[in-house]
Amino acid sequence: MALVMHKDSSNNNQMDSSKYVRYTPEQVEALERVYAECPKPSSLRRQQLIRECPILSNIEPKQIKVWFQNRRCREKQRKEASRLQTVNRKLTAMNKLLMEENDRLQKQVSHLVYENGYMKQQIQTVSTATTTDNSCESVVMSGQNQQQNPTPQHPQRDANNPAGLLAIAEETLAEFLSKATGTAVDWVQMIGMKPGPDSIGIVAVSRNCSGVAARACGLVSLEPTKVAEILKDRSSWYRDCRCVDVLSIVPTGNGGTIELMYMQTYAPTTLAAARDFWTLRYTASLEDGSLVICERSLTSSTGGPTGPPPTTFVRAEMLPSGFLIRPCEGGGSIINIVDHIDLDVWSVPEVLRPLYESSKILAQKMTIAALQHIRQIAQESSGEIQYGGGRQPAVLRTFSQRLCRGFNDAVNGFVDDGWSLMSTDGVEDVTIAINSSPNKFLGSNYNSSMFPAFGGGVLCAKASMLLQNVPPALLVRFLREHRSEWADYGVDAYSAACLKASPYAVPCARPGGFPSSQVILPLAHTIEHEEFLEVVRIEGHAFSPEDVALARDMYLLQLCSGVDENSIGACAQLVFAPIDESFADDALLLPSGFRVIPLDPKTDGPVASRTLDLASTLEVGSGNARPAGEADLNGYNLRSVLTIAFQFTFENHLRDNVAAMARQYVRSVVGSVQRVAMAIAPSRLSTQLGPKSLPGSPEALTLARWICRSYRIHTGTELFRVECTAGDAILKQLWHHSDAIMCCSVKTNASPVFTFANQAGLDMLETTLVALQDIVLDKVLDESGRKVLCSEFSKIMQQGFAYLPAGICVSSMNRPVSYEQAIAWKVLNDDDSNHCLAFMFMNWSFV
Repeated sequence: MALVMHKDSSNNNQMDSSKYVRYTPEQVEALERVYAECPKPSSLRRQQLIRECPILSNIEPKQIKVWFQNRRCREKQRKEASRLQTVNRKLTAMNKLLMEENDRLQKQVSHLVYENGYMKQQIQTVSTATTTDNSCESVVMSGQNQQQNPTPQHPQRDANNPAGLLAIAEETLAEFLSKATGTAVDWVQMIGMKPGPDSIGIVAVSRNCSGVAARACGLVSLEPTKVAEILKDRSSWYRDCRCVDVLSIVPTGNGGTIELMYMQTYAPTTLAAARDFWTLRYTASLEDGSLVICERSLTSSTGGPTGPPPTTFVRAEMLPSGFLIRPCEGGGSIINIVDHIDLDVWSVPEVLRPLYESSKILAQKMTIAALQHIRQIAQESSGEIQYGGGRQPAVLRTFSQRLCRGFNDAVNGFVDDGWSLMSTDGVEDVTIAINSSPNKFLGSNYNSSMFPAFGGGVLCAKASMLLQNVPPALLVRFLREHRSEWADYGVDAYSAACLKASPYAVPCARPGGFPSSQVILPLAHTIEHEEFLEVVRIEGHAFSPEDVALARDMYLLQLCSGVDENSIGACAQLVFAPIDESFADDALLLPSGFRVIPLDPKTDGPVASRTLDLASTLEVGSGNARPAGEADLNGYNLRSVLTIAFQFTFENHLRDNVAAMARQYVRSVVGSVQRVAMAIAPSRLSTQLGPKSLPGSPEALTLARWICRSYRIHTGTELFRVECTAGDAILKQLWHHSDAIMCCSVKTNASPVFTFANQAGLDMLETTLVALQDIVLDKVLDESGRKVLCSEFSKIMQQGFAYLPAGICVSSMNRPVSYEQAIAWKVLNDDDSNHCLAFMFMNWSFV
C-alpha cells in the first residue's frame, strides 16, 4: 500500500511540474534580465538562478526551462514578422515603381506610334507628290525644320535678381521631372539590372540624345531629408569630384534654395584634360511631400550669371539633372536619379572619345554610385553590416575616399597642388612630375613634423597605354592576386621605409625583384561587393647581408574595385599605399596603382566565365562547336585604356636618382602588364595556326601526346578515351579532363617547379598559366604528402609510376585542398628520355 501511495505522489508531482504557471511581474522581470544576458542558460545556470532569486523558489527548473524556450520562440517569431513586414514594404514600393515605369513606357510607346505615323505620312506625301522639285524640296525642308526644334535663347539674367534665378530654377525643375518620370528622353534599361526588393534598383541609359544620360530609381530605408543631405554632399560619393564650392545661396519664396556652384572633376587618364562645371542647383519641396534637388549648367543660352573662367580645365555642361526623393509608406524613401551631361567630346583625342560618349560609364560612375552609397549608409545605420578591426564604417569609407583622391591627384598633377613636370630622358612613354610642397595636396590633417620623413617632396611616375581584347576586371583581378608577377620587392621596401624617419638607399628596379609572398587581410567591402578595402602583408626575406633591410614585413592599404566581369561599363582599379604597423586613422597615404577603363561598350551577349590560363589558346576556330551559353571569344573586341601611377618620396639631393629609379620601374611594370595582358586576352587565332606553344615547354600538342603516351606505357591503361586523333583533339580532352593534371620539372639540386596544368589543375592551385611556373611542388604538398612522395620517388623512377594515398595540398592562395587519390608518372619524350613528372589528383575539393 505504501508503494502505491508513493507512486501516486510521484504522478502528482509530475502533473504539477508540467501544468501552466502564471508568473508575477517581478518574476518575469528577473527572468528577462537573465535572458538579456544569456538567452539559452544551461541547467546549472537555471538552478543557480533559483537559488539566487527567492521570488523564483516556488518554480521548478523544468518550468523555467520551458519559459526560456517560449521566450526564444517569441523572439524568433517577432524577428521573422519584422523581416516579413520589411520585405512587404519593399515589394509594395517596388510595385509602385514598376507601375510608374509601365505608365512611362506606355506613354513612350504612344509617342513613338505617333512619330511613326507622322513619318509615314511625310514619306507618302513626298512619294506621291506630283508637284515640282522645288515643292518637294520645300516639303522635306519643312519636315527638317519641324524636327530641329532649336532651343529658345533666354535673355541674360542678372545674378543679383532672385526672380531671374528662380525662373531658371523652375525651368530646370520642369525639364528634370520630364526626364525622371516622363518621356523627354528615350531610356533603355541596362542589362542585368533586374528590379527586386534587394536589388539596387531600375537603371537605364539614354539613346539618341545630346550628351550622355543615365536614370535610376530605387528604394532606401532612410528618410527623405537624410537622403537629400547625403546626395547634396557630392564629394562623399562621386569619386571623380575634386572639389565643390557653393559661391552663392539665394532663398526662394516657396521655401526652397538656389545655389550657384562651381565643381571641378578629375580626368580619368593622363591623356585628357579635367572638366569643370558652373551650375545652378535648386532644392524645393513638391505638393505631395517629395523633395527635389535639380541642377543645370548656366550658359549663354540659359542665361544667368557668368561663372569662374576655366583655366586648365575644359568647361563641360550639365543638362537638367537631379534627384526626386519621395517618402515611402512605412518609412524609407523612393529615389529617382537623372544624370545628363555633355563632356565636350571633341576636345579629347579620337581614341578616347568612346570614354566620353558612353552613357553606361556615366551610369556606373555617377548614377549607380549615388544609389550604392546611400544603401551602404542605410545598412550601416541599421547595424546590418559588421566590421572587424575596431574601425567605424565612416573611418573605413574615409580611407577609401583618400586612396581614390590621392590616386586621382597623382594622375592629374594639378599645378595649383604644387605639381610640375621634370624633363624627360628622350622617351615620352613615362611622365615624371614632382611636388616640392606636399602640404598643398596632403591637406591640413598632417602637421609639419611628418615632413622630415619626406625629405624634399613627392615624385610621381605615370603612364597610359591602350589595351586590346583585355577585360578590365580580369586584368585587375590578376594584378591583385599575383603581385609578384609585376611588383619589385626592393621598390616596395623603399616606399615603406620612406614612412619612417631613417632614410633608405634608393634601389635599382630589377626585372625579377625579390621573391615574396603576400597575405590579403579583408578590412571592409561594400554591400554589392563591387569594392574591397583590405590590408596586404608582404612577407620579407633576406638573401644576402646587404638585403637585411628587406627582411621585415611590409603592409599596404589597398582598394580594389570593378572586378565583377558582369558590370557593364565599369572602371576597374587597384590602388594601394604603404602603411606602418600602427595604421592610425589619420595615417599618411601616398597611393599608387592601376586603372583600366573600357573604351568600347560590351556586347549584349552572355559573358563567358574565363580563368587566367591556357583556355583562350584552345578556342582555335570559328567552326568548332561550343557549349550553349558560351561567348564567342574570337569575336571579342574590347579596347581599354590603362593608367599607371606610382608615387615616391625623395630627398632633394637624391631627386634625380629617385626619378631614374621610378622611370625604370614604371617601364618594367608596363612590360609585365603587357605580358599578362597577352596571356589573358581571348584568342583570335585562325584554324591554320593551331594552339600556342607553352612558355618554357614543348609545343602544347606534343606535350599532351607525351603525357598520354607515357601514362599508357607505364600503367597499361589509357588516361582517357581518345575520341579523335586529328588536330588538337588530345590537347582539348586533356585540358577539359575533370581531374587535376599537372607537370613539374625534374632537375638535379633544384625543387620541382610546375610547368603545365590543365583547367582543373589551375583551378585547384588557384593560379594562372603565367604564374604557374613560380609555384614549387614542395609548397603545394603538405608534410605527409612530401614524405610519401620521397618514399615513392625511387619507385616512380624505376617502375615509371606510383599511386599516392589520399591527402591534403595547399593552393597558391593558402587554401587547403583534399584529394581521394593521386598518381604520379614519368613523362617520356620521343627519345624515351625523362622529360618531366606528371601528377593527377582525383576527386579533389576545397576543404
